[in-house]
Amino acid sequence: MSQADHDRLGVFLDLSGREVLVVGGGTVAARRIDQFRHCGARVSVVAPDVTDHIATLAVDGLIRWLPHQYTTQDLLTPADVSAPNRASAPESANGHSPQYWLVNTATGTDADQQVADDAQAHGIWCIRSDSGVRAAAVIGASARAADGVGVAVSSADPGRSKQLATAIGTALSDGSLPIRPQRSSGHGWVALVGGGPGDPGLLTVRGRQLLGMADVVVTDRLGPTAVLDELADVHVIDVGKTAGHHPVPQDQINEILVEHARLGLRVVRLKGGDPFVLGRGAEEAEYCLRHQVAVEWVPGVTSAVSVPAAAGIPVTHRGSSPAFLVASGHEASEAAAATPPETTLLLLMGVHHLPKTADFLAAEGRPGHTPVAIVENGWTPQQRTVRSTLAECGALATAGAIKAPAIIVIGPAAALSDVLGDVAAVVPR
Repeated sequence: MSQADHDRLGVFLDLSGREVLVVGGGTVAARRIDQFRHCGARVSVVAPDVTDHIATLAVDGLIRWLPHQYTTQDLLTPADVSAPNRASAPESANGHSPQYWLVNTATGTDADQQVADDAQAHGIWCIRSDSGVRAAAVIGASARAADGVGVAVSSADPGRSKQLATAIGTALSDGSLPIRPQRSSGHGWVALVGGGPGDPGLLTVRGRQLLGMADVVVTDRLGPTAVLDELADVHVIDVGKTAGHHPVPQDQINEILVEHARLGLRVVRLKGGDPFVLGRGAEEAEYCLRHQVAVEWVPGVTSAVSVPAAAGIPVTHRGSSPAFLVASGHEASEAAAATPPETTLLLLMGVHHLPKTADFLAAEGRPGHTPVAIVENGWTPQQRTVRSTLAECGALATAGAIKAPAIIVIGPAAALSDVLGDVAAVVPR
């Protein structure tokens, strides 16, 4: 059975303080030198000529450069650690510095085979940059997660290894692979994560990362609740509210966050839209900070803007709608009083109060033919857009023809849904 037929053992090496020899002075050697130095190794280089980068490292005393062609004696001679800025090597029992612990050959010539043969003969690990399958050791393509998790991939096809490592690194970074530490640091925290309008694809990268690290998720009924099915061994607490029904009051939600964080747990408060856009995120952050609990807040794609967009409604449009106002349906009348008719009015949680809001806007002088669009369940398979006018929308709400959750758009921009169409219906999700 050839060496290539055997499985390789994946091993992570601690090179801190170890003597490493690099044979070769080109760009490949330079990359390996940087890798070894990053891992804390003490690097020596044998090559008659080197790149400017390697030469600079040598001049600065950060590596040792032996400017000649490689000979077997280079591998067997203990490293000279007297160069400036190099820490002293540990001495062996006989008082001599140890010889190299690892060698990487990158000459691109027949010398690579000689280096590999010499290393094999003297029991030194050897990496060949020209042909890893014929050497005792191989550096795999690597990736590292934000919290320090390291992954290395090795195969007979270096290009494939690189692709796999990149894919894993991306999945670690965007949170689609679980990266939750199994050993608690003992320091709990709370992250207020804006989940966006409901489509998991609109959850931010940072939001996914934090969900992948969470011990506890305190969630609303809105937002990307489907992503909770991807979480393993996570305690999910549903504190969702509906109109007129708040089974878990806000004061109790605040206490839940602090209570679990004080147990040393990582708590994600997953909220629909953006936690700081009519989401009471500031109240929750203030409560945590007042009780000495660390807080991170992660902005989300606010439903006030993204849900109209899903229905083909831009909240501003040149020539007709130069500005927009976001308001809670409970307070829309007061907020809208001073806005000009061309301003797009976006109402969140406004279905119940829509008749009152429509009457108020009409009394303030907005024409009855002002376009109105009500977008229900934006960015979900149940999305529906009801088009109306200011004079007629209140009756629709009274008759129960529209249902929450919905974003109400009032103003000239609402008519653009007839032109641009339903984005969520035509784009594959």
